[in-house]
Amino acid sequence: MDGFNIIMVIAIILFARLGVRLVTGYIKMKKETKEENKEPDA
Repeated sequence: MDGFNIIMVIAIILFARLGVRLVTGYIKMKKETKEENKEPDA
C-alpha cells in the first residue's frame, strides 16, 4: 500500500499542476479577448 500512496500523491500533484495551468490559460485567454473587444470601441 505504501507504493500505491506514493503514486496517488504524484498523480494528485500532476493533476493540480494541470488544473492551475488550465485556469491561468483560461484567464489569460479571457483577458485577451476582452482587450480585443475594447479596441474597436475606442
